Amino acid sequence: MSTDGLLAYCRPGFEPELAAELGERSAMAGFPGYAKAERNTGFVQLLGVEDGAALSQALPWSTLIFARQKLRLLADLPGMDPKDRVAPIMDALGGRGRHGDVWVEHTDSDDGRQLSGLARALGNALRPALRQRGLITEKEDPRLPRLHVLMLAGNHALLASADPKDASPWPLGVPRLRAHADAPSRSALKLEEALMCLLTEKERDAFLQPGMNAADLGAAPGGWSWVLARRHIRVAAIDNGPMAASAMDTGIIEHIRADGFRWQPPKPVEWMVCDMVESPAKVADRMATWFREGWCKRAVFNLKLPMKKRWDETRDCLQHFVDHAGRPLTLRAKQLYHDREEITVYAG
Repeated sequence: MSTDGLLAYCRPGFEPELAAELGERSAMAGFPGYAKAERNTGFVQLLGVEDGAALSQALPWSTLIFARQKLRLLADLPGMDPKDRVAPIMDALGGRGRHGDVWVEHTDSDDGRQLSGLARALGNALRPALRQRGLITEKEDPRLPRLHVLMLAGNHALLASADPKDASPWPLGVPRLRAHADAPSRSALKLEEALMCLLTEKERDAFLQPGMNAADLGAAPGGWSWVLARRHIRVAAIDNGPMAASAMDTGIIEHIRADGFRWQPPKPVEWMVCDMVESPAKVADRMATWFREGWCKRAVFNLKLPMKKRWDETRDCLQHFVDHAGRPLTLRAKQLYHDREEITVYAG
């Protein structure tokens, strides 16, 4: 069944937050629709819009906080014959134009991961059939839209299309990062992912140069400090708790025993990072103070979300930060794969 709208992936359990974000953002952009979501499925559909292409342009993937991936919905294919899943997909793509690649995916949920083998096998069967019909290019072409087939069950798939310049470059919207054996904590992966997802390659080269200075508020045991130190950035690690030996062994981390919420740098630093377990409103307010006082140029910080009204809290905290930072800032926020009940924010 042909349809129009958006398909977005998210962390399982955060479908209501993504649905609220999509509904509110689309209405503000002049494309009122309705979100279709079921908890713990890992995806949300935004339906009831007249122009899915225009809606997709109005909601860039990089601006969506709870969306791991954003796609333009093409078709809903329930009741597929398990003996031939390729034919209905080919039929649904008639008149849709040519794509530069195809990804057959499953959701990042307990039920979805059981379909990983099927998705892989279907991809192997579908790709040559699409090429033979001229529906995808012989070789991957990032200049053309990318076709996505999201398997919801053995007999049910959603077809969608991605603009490679306005979508996650990773299958399922999940970057593959490897944990380092000498990292002080798994939280190191969180900052590594933040720098990968919230900054462009050009920005990373310009903003993360050896010899810069940073402050890590609530640093112990030192995962985030360690990530910065590996980039040869000198770090003042602010925490009353102990730092891991692997962090201190870098030789460019100074452990300052102090309260991260009260400490002030003796002189401005290029970077401030903060992953403290405090209320999001308190963190947002303190982060705004750092920018208003000119204590840092750029920051990455986490906002721990409450159990209820998480979209409302997210929107309100970010607005408070913008209103009180004292100067215009570039602001980007995402719920990363390595985030849990939280989002990660870049400001600079």
